[in-house]
Amino acid sequence: MARVRRNKSYKLAQIYDRRSRDVPFNAVVAEVEVDNPLALEAGEKIVAIRSIRGDPLGRLHAHHQIDEAQYLGGRAFQNDWERAERGPQAMDPTREYVDGARTREPVTESQRQAVLRLNQIERELGTDGAALVHDVLVLGLTMDQIGQRRAVRTQRWNDYFARRFRECLDRLALIYGFATETGTQHAGRRR
Repeated sequence: MARVRRNKSYKLAQIYDRRSRDVPFNAVVAEVEVDNPLALEAGEKIVAIRSIRGDPLGRLHAHHQIDEAQYLGGRAFQNDWERAERGPQAMDPTREYVDGARTREPVTESQRQAVLRLNQIERELGTDGAALVHDVLVLGLTMDQIGQRRAVRTQRWNDYFARRFRECLDRLALIYGFATETGTQHAGRRR
């Protein structure tokens, strides 16, 4: 049998673009640069596509309306909220005890620290700032929806809520250590 000859123009080291081009009809996505999980050297980055449909913080960051320190401060707040929310849950004493029912989980040290940070954040942001941050970062509301909940529906109020939310993100970046009082940021670009 004769040997099959290879085409000499064939290149083994081709670079492939593996980003998905098929997105759902109602998808809202943005390209982000993330650490390469398969990197051979530390610090290598790849471009990934992230859904920002139900993520107001991600949408603001993708459209360059907030900087990296504000984004990381918001994500740290969300992480603390999720950690603290998972704590002990109330038991219903009126329900009949059933064998095999879940017992209460003890509060871990990380949950306790998250609650302490959230309490400090509420003191520093004030009641209104803490409620605004909760509405956006936990409930995922837009500024228009926040205005509707507070019975103020003008563009001026939406602008005020957006400006106040950015101020709160600045404070979160300071609390979590992503920025300093002098205006320099540990993670991200200089404003």
